[in-house]
Amino acid sequence: MHRHQQPAAPQPLVRIVLPSDRDSTGRDLGDEELAALSEAIRSGHLIATAGHFVPKLEKSFAARFGVPHAVACASGSAAVHAALGALRLQPGDEVVTSPITDMGAVMPICYEGARPVFADVDPDTANVDAATLRAAIGPRTRAVIVTHLFGQPCAMGPIVELCRERGVVLIEDVAQAFLATDGGRLCGSFGDFACFSFQQGKHMTTGEGGIVLCRDPARADAVHRFVNKGWGFADPVPDHDRPGFNYRLTELQAAVGCAQLAKLDGVVERRRARAAELCELLAELPGLELPLPRPGTRHSYWRFALHVDPRRVRGGASALGARLLQRGIGNAPHYVKKPAFACKVFEQRREFAPLRAVYADHLDGPLGDAQSHPGVYAALERVLVLPWNEHYTADHVRSIAAALREAMHELREEGPPRG
Repeated sequence: MHRHQQPAAPQPLVRIVLPSDRDSTGRDLGDEELAALSEAIRSGHLIATAGHFVPKLEKSFAARFGVPHAVACASGSAAVHAALGALRLQPGDEVVTSPITDMGAVMPICYEGARPVFADVDPDTANVDAATLRAAIGPRTRAVIVTHLFGQPCAMGPIVELCRERGVVLIEDVAQAFLATDGGRLCGSFGDFACFSFQQGKHMTTGEGGIVLCRDPARADAVHRFVNKGWGFADPVPDHDRPGFNYRLTELQAAVGCAQLAKLDGVVERRRARAAELCELLAELPGLELPLPRPGTRHSYWRFALHVDPRRVRGGASALGARLLQRGIGNAPHYVKKPAFACKVFEQRREFAPLRAVYADHLDGPLGDAQSHPGVYAALERVLVLPWNEHYTADHVRSIAAALREAMHELREEGPPRG
C-alpha cells in the first residue's frame, strides 16, 4: 500500500429479506381459505357443535394419517391435555417426556395430577430414543410422550416395542412433524394418541388450533368429552360425567383448516426440496452438521436446525447466529435456551399448586442437570435453528448459504477456536 493510500472502506452487509410464516409472505393462505370462511359465515353456525367444518376436518385429517378417530381442539397444548385427560391419571403416576419441548406439552401432565419425568435425548437429533426413554421409565410410568423435533422423526420402531413391553401408553407430539415418516409410516400413526398443533408457524395453520388422533374408539370418545367440558352429547341422557374444558375448535378455524389440509402435501414437499438444496450447498462447510434425514426416514423441515461445532466455529451457535442476524436471517441459537426442567416454573415449583402437588416429596433442588441429561445440554449448546417455510425459493436458499459461508469465514478470521 502506498504511504498516502487509504484502506478500503468495509463493504456494507447485504441484508436478506426472507418470507416469514408470521405473515402472508410465508404462509400458503388464499382464495380457498376465504371461500371456506365465507361458507361458514353464511351458514350462521360458527360453533363446532352446530356446524359441519369441524367434523369434516376431523374425518379428513384422520383419513390422511390412516387413523380411525380424530378430535379437533383449541391448540396443540389442548391436544396433549385432552389425550392425557382420557387416561384418567392418578396421583403418583408419571409421564415420561422430553425436556426439549414446548411448555404447553409439559404443563398438562401436572394439571392432570401426574409427575413429568424428563428423559435425556440423542445429542445429534435432540430427540428422545428408546435408550433414553428406557432409562426414565419406572414402575409408576403411565405414558410416554415423544416429540418429533424440528420435523425429524424419532426412531419409532424401538420406541413402540419398548412401550408395549412396559405396558405404557405412547403419545406422539407431532406439532413440528406433519407428514414426516419413519420406515414409510407417517409420524402420528405409531402412538395410542397423536397430538398436532395448527398454530401460526406450523406446516398447516388455523392461527391457533390442534387435533388429536386416536385408534381406540373409547379413548377417542374420552378425548371428545374432555374437549367438551365432560359433556356426553351423544348420550341418551347427556350429563357432565367427568372433568373437562371448553377446548373446542371453532367452525371458522376448521374452515381454514380444511383448505389448509388440502395443501399440506405440497407445502411439505416444497420445504423438503429447498432443504435438500441448502444441505447440498453447505455439504463441504466445516463445523456444521446438517439436518439430513436419518436413513429410512423423511424429514418435514418445520425448521432448519443446524448443529454448530464450537471447536471449529469460534463462538459456536451464538456467534454464528449473531452474524446471520446482521444479514437479516432471523434464527434461534440454542433453540429453547434451557431444558424445561431448568425453567423458573419448575425451579420455583413449590409456589404453584399443580406442581407443588405432583412434586410434594421433591419441592427443592434441580430436576436435572448436565450430568443427568448430557445429551440435552450437548444438543442445546450446538443447535442453531433457522426459520423455514414453503415460500422459500432457490434464490433464497442460495442467499442463506452465501450468508453462512461469509459469517463462518469471518469467525475463522478472528482467530483459531479455543479448546
